[in-house]
Amino acid sequence: MKKIALMFTMLMFAAFVMAQTDEQAAPQANPNAPEISFDKNVHDYGTVPYQGDGNCEFTFTNTGKEPLILTNVRSSCGCTVPKWPREPILPGQTGIINVEYKTNRIGSINKTITVQSNAKTETVVLRITGQVLQPDQTTPPENAKPMGGK
Repeated sequence: MKKIALMFTMLMFAAFVMAQTDEQAAPQANPNAPEISFDKNVHDYGTVPYQGDGNCEFTFTNTGKEPLILTNVRSSCGCTVPKWPREPILPGQTGIINVEYKTNRIGSINKTITVQSNAKTETVVLRITGQVLQPDQTTPPENAKPMGGK
Protein backbone atom coordinates (compact mmCIF):
# COMPACT_ATOMS: atom_id res chain seq x y z
CA MET A 1 0.00 0.00 0.00
CA LYS A 2 2.89 2.33 0.81
CA LYS A 3 4.35 1.71 -2.66
CA ILE A 4 1.06 2.68 -4.31
CA ALA A 5 0.79 5.84 -2.23
CA LEU A 6 4.41 6.73 -3.02
CA MET A 7 3.88 6.14 -6.77
CA PHE A 8 0.67 8.22 -6.69
CA THR A 9 2.50 11.06 -4.94
CA MET A 10 5.34 10.93 -7.47
CA LEU A 11 2.88 10.98 -10.39
CA MET A 12 1.05 13.97 -8.93
CA PHE A 13 4.35 15.80 -8.42
CA ALA A 14 5.43 15.04 -12.01
CA ALA A 15 2.08 16.26 -13.35
CA PHE A 16 2.40 19.47 -11.32
CA VAL A 17 5.94 20.11 -12.60
CA MET A 18 4.87 19.44 -16.21
CA ALA A 19 1.88 21.79 -15.88
CA GLN A 20 4.15 24.54 -14.55
CA THR A 21 6.59 24.01 -17.43
CA ASP A 22 3.74 24.14 -20.01
CA GLU A 23 2.47 27.43 -18.57
CA GLN A 24 5.92 28.97 -18.78
CA ALA A 25 6.47 27.71 -22.36
CA ALA A 26 3.11 28.99 -23.63
CA PRO A 27 3.64 31.91 -26.03
CA GLN A 28 2.54 35.26 -24.71
CA ALA A 29 0.30 37.45 -26.84
CA ASN A 30 2.31 40.05 -28.73
CA PRO A 31 1.00 43.50 -27.70
CA ASN A 32 2.54 44.98 -30.88
CA ALA A 33 1.05 42.39 -33.25
CA PRO A 34 -0.64 43.64 -36.40
CA GLU A 35 -4.40 44.06 -36.39
CA ILE A 36 -6.60 43.76 -39.46
CA SER A 37 -9.65 46.00 -39.75
CA PHE A 38 -12.02 45.73 -42.74
CA ASP A 39 -14.24 48.54 -44.02
CA LYS A 40 -17.00 45.92 -44.41
CA ASN A 41 -17.33 42.18 -43.80
CA VAL A 42 -20.23 41.64 -46.22
CA HIS A 43 -20.63 42.78 -49.82
CA ASP A 44 -24.19 42.62 -51.14
CA TYR A 45 -24.33 42.62 -54.94
CA GLY A 46 -28.09 43.07 -54.85
CA THR A 47 -29.44 41.74 -58.14
CA VAL A 48 -26.89 41.02 -60.85
CA PRO A 49 -27.70 40.15 -64.46
CA TYR A 50 -26.64 36.72 -65.70
CA GLN A 51 -22.95 36.98 -66.66
CA GLY A 52 -22.89 40.52 -65.23
CA ASP A 53 -20.14 42.22 -63.22
CA GLY A 54 -19.30 40.03 -60.24
CA ASN A 55 -16.31 42.03 -59.01
CA CYS A 56 -16.06 43.64 -55.58
CA GLU A 57 -13.39 44.83 -53.16
CA PHE A 58 -12.79 44.47 -49.45
CA THR A 59 -10.50 47.21 -48.14
CA PHE A 60 -8.58 46.57 -44.93
CA THR A 61 -6.17 48.53 -42.74
CA ASN A 62 -3.33 47.37 -40.53
CA THR A 63 -4.20 49.10 -37.26
CA GLY A 64 -1.45 47.28 -35.33
CA LYS A 65 2.18 48.15 -34.70
CA GLU A 66 3.94 45.51 -36.83
CA PRO A 67 3.69 44.56 -40.54
CA LEU A 68 0.58 42.57 -41.48
CA ILE A 69 1.06 39.53 -43.71
CA LEU A 70 -1.88 37.78 -45.34
CA THR A 71 -0.88 34.11 -45.38
CA ASN A 72 -3.91 32.71 -47.20
CA VAL A 73 -7.18 33.94 -48.65
CA ARG A 74 -9.58 31.25 -49.89
CA SER A 75 -13.20 31.11 -50.98
CA SER A 76 -15.90 28.59 -50.17
CA CYS A 77 -16.19 27.49 -53.82
CA GLY A 78 -14.51 27.73 -57.21
CA CYS A 79 -17.01 30.30 -58.51
CA THR A 80 -15.48 32.92 -56.19
CA VAL A 81 -11.88 33.95 -56.87
CA PRO A 82 -10.04 36.22 -54.38
CA LYS A 83 -6.83 38.11 -55.15
CA TRP A 84 -4.86 39.64 -52.29
CA PRO A 85 -1.61 41.53 -51.69
CA ARG A 86 1.40 39.25 -51.11
CA GLU A 87 3.65 41.96 -49.68
CA PRO A 88 3.51 43.01 -46.01
CA ILE A 89 1.11 45.82 -45.15
CA LEU A 90 2.87 48.26 -42.84
CA PRO A 91 1.14 49.78 -39.78
CA GLY A 92 -1.39 52.40 -40.85
CA GLN A 93 -1.42 51.25 -44.47
CA THR A 94 -4.36 49.78 -46.34
CA GLY A 95 -4.71 46.88 -48.74
CA ILE A 96 -7.44 45.49 -50.97
CA ILE A 97 -8.75 41.98 -51.48
CA ASN A 98 -10.38 41.80 -54.92
CA VAL A 99 -13.11 39.20 -55.29
CA GLU A 100 -14.58 37.98 -58.56
CA TYR A 101 -17.83 36.03 -58.41
CA LYS A 102 -18.56 34.22 -61.67
CA THR A 103 -22.15 35.21 -62.41
CA ASN A 104 -22.84 32.34 -64.81
CA ARG A 105 -24.84 30.57 -62.08
CA ILE A 106 -28.46 31.64 -61.67
CA GLY A 107 -29.86 32.11 -58.16
CA SER A 108 -28.76 33.28 -54.73
CA ILE A 109 -25.20 34.27 -53.92
CA ASN A 110 -24.05 33.38 -50.42
CA LYS A 111 -20.32 32.67 -50.38
CA THR A 112 -17.53 33.15 -47.88
CA ILE A 113 -13.93 34.29 -48.22
CA THR A 114 -11.64 33.23 -45.37
CA VAL A 115 -8.68 35.53 -44.68
CA GLN A 116 -5.75 34.17 -42.66
CA SER A 117 -2.92 36.40 -41.45
CA ASN A 118 -0.44 37.07 -38.67
CA ALA A 119 -2.88 39.52 -37.04
CA LYS A 120 -4.15 39.24 -33.47
CA THR A 121 -7.36 37.88 -35.01
CA GLU A 122 -5.72 35.27 -37.23
CA THR A 123 -8.84 34.37 -39.24
CA VAL A 124 -11.54 36.70 -40.57
CA VAL A 125 -14.49 35.50 -42.63
CA LEU A 126 -15.89 37.82 -45.29
CA ARG A 127 -19.16 37.18 -47.14
CA ILE A 128 -20.68 38.02 -50.50
CA THR A 129 -24.43 37.90 -51.06
CA GLY A 130 -26.90 38.73 -53.79
CA GLN A 131 -29.00 37.26 -56.56
CA VAL A 132 -28.04 36.38 -60.16
CA LEU A 133 -31.01 36.83 -62.47
CA GLN A 134 -31.97 34.53 -65.31
CA PRO A 135 -30.81 35.76 -68.74
CA ASP A 136 -34.26 37.09 -69.66
CA GLN A 137 -35.08 38.60 -66.24
CA THR A 138 -34.83 42.16 -65.02
CA THR A 139 -36.13 41.59 -61.46
CA PRO A 140 -35.76 38.58 -59.15
CA PRO A 141 -38.75 36.22 -58.83
CA GLU A 142 -40.59 36.37 -55.50
CA ASN A 143 -40.06 32.65 -54.82
CA ALA A 144 -36.39 32.43 -55.92
CA LYS A 145 -34.65 29.40 -54.47
CA PRO A 146 -30.98 29.50 -53.43
CA MET A 147 -28.53 27.60 -55.55
CA GLY A 148 -26.42 24.78 -54.08
CA GLY A 149 -23.40 25.30 -51.82
CA LYS A 150 -22.91 27.96 -49.19
